[in-house]
Amino acid sequence: MEQHDQDEPSNRLTRTASKSFNNRWPRATAARPRLATPNASTTDLPTLSIKISTPSPPASPPTPAPSPRITTKAPDWSTADPREDCGGLSLDDDDTHSAQTNGVGYRQMRAMFQTLDHHERQRMLAEILNMCDGRLLSFVSGFVSPRLRHDPMHYLPDELCLRVLGYIDDVQTLARSAQVSRRWRELVSDDMAWKSLCERHAYRKLSNETSDPTTQLTATAHSSRLEQKFQHPYGYLSRTSQFHNPALAGLSSSAPDLTMLLSMTADPVNPISTLAARGTPSSQTQRRPKVITYRSHFKQRYQVETAWRIGGSLDTRQITPDQGVVTSLHLTPNYIIVALDNAKIHVFDPVGRHLRCLQGHVMGVWAMVPYGDTLVSGGCDRDVRVWDLQSGQAVHMLRGHTSTVRCLKMSGTNIAISGSRDTTLRIWDITNGICKHVLVGHQASVRCLDIHGDLVVSGSYDTTARIWSISEGRCLRTLQGHFSQIYAVAFDGKRVATGSLDTSVRIWDPRDGRCLAQLQGHTSLVGQLQLRNDILVTGGSDGSVRVWSLQTYSAIHRLAAHDNSVTSLQFDDNRIVSGGSDGRVKVWDLERGVLIRELGSPAEAVWRVVFEDEKAVVLASRNGKTVMEVWSFAPPTEDEFGVSSRPYSHSLAHASSSMSMPAITPYEDPAYGERPRWLGGDPEKADAALAQQQDESMSDAYDWHARNDQDDAERFEEHNV
Repeated sequence: MEQHDQDEPSNRLTRTASKSFNNRWPRATAARPRLATPNASTTDLPTLSIKISTPSPPASPPTPAPSPRITTKAPDWSTADPREDCGGLSLDDDDTHSAQTNGVGYRQMRAMFQTLDHHERQRMLAEILNMCDGRLLSFVSGFVSPRLRHDPMHYLPDELCLRVLGYIDDVQTLARSAQVSRRWRELVSDDMAWKSLCERHAYRKLSNETSDPTTQLTATAHSSRLEQKFQHPYGYLSRTSQFHNPALAGLSSSAPDLTMLLSMTADPVNPISTLAARGTPSSQTQRRPKVITYRSHFKQRYQVETAWRIGGSLDTRQITPDQGVVTSLHLTPNYIIVALDNAKIHVFDPVGRHLRCLQGHVMGVWAMVPYGDTLVSGGCDRDVRVWDLQSGQAVHMLRGHTSTVRCLKMSGTNIAISGSRDTTLRIWDITNGICKHVLVGHQASVRCLDIHGDLVVSGSYDTTARIWSISEGRCLRTLQGHFSQIYAVAFDGKRVATGSLDTSVRIWDPRDGRCLAQLQGHTSLVGQLQLRNDILVTGGSDGSVRVWSLQTYSAIHRLAAHDNSVTSLQFDDNRIVSGGSDGRVKVWDLERGVLIRELGSPAEAVWRVVFEDEKAVVLASRNGKTVMEVWSFAPPTEDEFGVSSRPYSHSLAHASSSMSMPAITPYEDPAYGERPRWLGGDPEKADAALAQQQDESMSDAYDWHARNDQDDAERFEEHNV
């Protein structure tokens, strides 16, 4: 009996152990590792010491996953016995089996578990887990794992969280981070995260962020004070020098100059009062709200860059009823100005609506330059005309050249410099309509000009380039080295670049006239140049575009751009836009030197291309018509609540395919001023009429010179007497 009583506890333990699923595994299967049960005598559980080190942030972090949530469903109580929660053990209950089965409910178990200390709880959980099979352990793992995950952004200070977000260089990753949780959304909405992203992408100030008139007047007054204190950069004292602001002069397709000394809005005329603004519908003059946060700034710039790659909206229209060749194109904040070889100058508003046609030249217009609401033009009739773009009237007709005016530049609001095939340059006071200086020195036609400060650089068919002082009217340096005619010149104040028919590009030091480098690579005439910072981009008649580093004087990229001559070339900090005689307009990535896209479908010929941040203008020949294509890459306008007026994807899909070009809008007469006079009918009669007009113009010019010479002789005689 005593032996039976002694064996009873061990038999009970045996029966209890037999109920465990750990004893039901087949013998052939290796025993599963049993979770060590802590002993009561153990004072502490063994712990694994893990050294935590902060890893360096990756260059491009992975897309963050949503915050961990409890994905495991709670236990299903729909089929549970009511006694499971409260227990079924009673002193008056004779049902021993019921008392053993449901004697302890979950309430009692929870209460008991709460009374245990840490080590007792560990031992109890270890015993329970040892009794679980694989499905239960999987349930436990899915139930416990989410509760062990913590979002560090909830515990770190804001400054450190923003520092971590600053390592994200992908805008899509940063935008998706806002969907992780409310905390992440608050952090991503902070402007510091977007400021670092703007700096990393080198996004500049938006082109449409114009200053108010007060700021404009302040900038104008400041520039006036600078003009009074200006001294020649190379030691030549300037008496009445004028600062050159090429930004106001617009973007020129012949020799784009993007070195800005003043704000792009430093125009004494309020832009709202301009002719272009008055003639534009109200929906087109409403600009986007001024950017006040880095996030909104980055959003707009990102949308613009995306539109340059895969989208943009296109408007195509015929600009002249006859077939004219485009000789010059300028894009300003208020106007698009086109000069043709049929003696006409067409003025459009920024969206392409025909405003005026300037008529007065009797032969082709080969050069022009705008400055605010003033336009200076010259051509085959040897005249230099000054126009008021507001009224469309010619303010002055400046005569003096004896051959075609081939190039023009502006230096400030009052000074214009013209180069002619008569081998001379003339400096004009366009306010008073007089010639201040005649620059003599070239032995052949003056083909190109560029200006910086008080200096003007001219390139000539006599194979030389010359540096002149505008205020003093004299030659400072002569740059000799080319073996053939010079067709293009670029000048940024520190270096002079010249492109020649001898297929080479030369870099000069304007201080002493030394040739710093000779860049070889083109196989034909180099007729397109643009200089910006330490980058020079050239285009040649061989159809290639080359990007040069002026630090190492070596080629960075060699682009096989066109099948024929490069007729137009311009670049900024991000892209290069080139147009060629093969009728194609291509956009290139400046940094990588790869083709981004081709604008539109191929035309018969592309004459001129200019662009700014959110717009590009292409003048081409299509189906025998002279057409103007205005590409807009501006994001959709938003109201004060940030809601877009139209879906952005719609604007992208409008012209994303080069095969689906919109129809050409027929020619429309200008909205202001007189209608253009066209010499239609018989071509021979048209040529005769044009020749007669030219003869009359030349006779007037020579009579004017003769009268001036006679007046000068009379004044000379009176002075001697």
